[in-house]
Amino acid sequence: MSKHVAVLMGGWSAEREVSLDSGKACARALSESGFTVSEIDVTPNLRDLIDKLDPKPDAVFNALHGRVGEDGTIQGVLNILGIPYTHSGLLASAVAMDKPLAKELFAARGIRCPRGQVVDPAEVQKEHPIERPYVVKPAREGSSVGVTIVREGDNGPVLDGWEYGDVLAEQYVPGRELTVAVMAGRALGVTELRPHEGFYNYEAKYTEGKTTHLCPAPLPPEIEVLIKDWAERAHDALGCRGISRSDFRWDDRQGEEGVYLLEVNTQPGMTALSLVPEQAAYVGVSFPDLVRWMVENAACDA
Repeated sequence: MSKHVAVLMGGWSAEREVSLDSGKACARALSESGFTVSEIDVTPNLRDLIDKLDPKPDAVFNALHGRVGEDGTIQGVLNILGIPYTHSGLLASAVAMDKPLAKELFAARGIRCPRGQVVDPAEVQKEHPIERPYVVKPAREGSSVGVTIVREGDNGPVLDGWEYGDVLAEQYVPGRELTVAVMAGRALGVTELRPHEGFYNYEAKYTEGKTTHLCPAPLPPEIEVLIKDWAERAHDALGCRGISRSDFRWDDRQGEEGVYLLEVNTQPGMTALSLVPEQAAYVGVSFPDLVRWMVENAACDA
């Protein structure tokens, strides 16, 4: 009898549509690989989720993004139910989603991050929290949701309708956008992202034709080695398991001193435009093999 995998997708975060795309792509690949697959669009009704996970599947493929799906919440539920799941456990997920806390952990491992501070959204609109240029982003969200760059000469950011809680105001690092997928503790490669306009925001990530991916990134060997090493260290510092993706900026005018880790994503996207499947393919791991490996390495927290 084939193993039964429940794919959790959707949810109600700002990243719902991306999660649905990821979940459906993974469900198709798992079905093609011989698994029995059920798709679950997760709602705030916990009883409904528990009912849909009864009888228990052999594993859960967690394709949720954003709050609840990657901040430790759903991981805690699955730990209680005793159902192995893909990606990182509760603590690693919660810490990675809390960007200011994660940055403290990275600094302790010798990884450079942009300096910044957490501020109330109302205060950001009254005065600049740090010198320009700087970046405003939610302290606890993913996928570049709510990210704004405040440049020299700009007024403060307009945050009308801001729904993301505390703001992280962070030093803007000019230069090149780079990302590294880590699988089983090993960096797969480095991809450079070149948006066709503006910066690598939510639209550039998830709209076809908005960004050019260079895989492998055209980098000096010493920069590639450093970035891959920091991605592996960050993965280990958080206690990640399975797959993670680390995002970097590199000011190439400053050599190694211009490399900064922005954040680690413990639930990377798995859509047609996603970076982890692209890097896996570069090292010879097909998309079906990638999701199969993730299911075979699913676990609950010890």
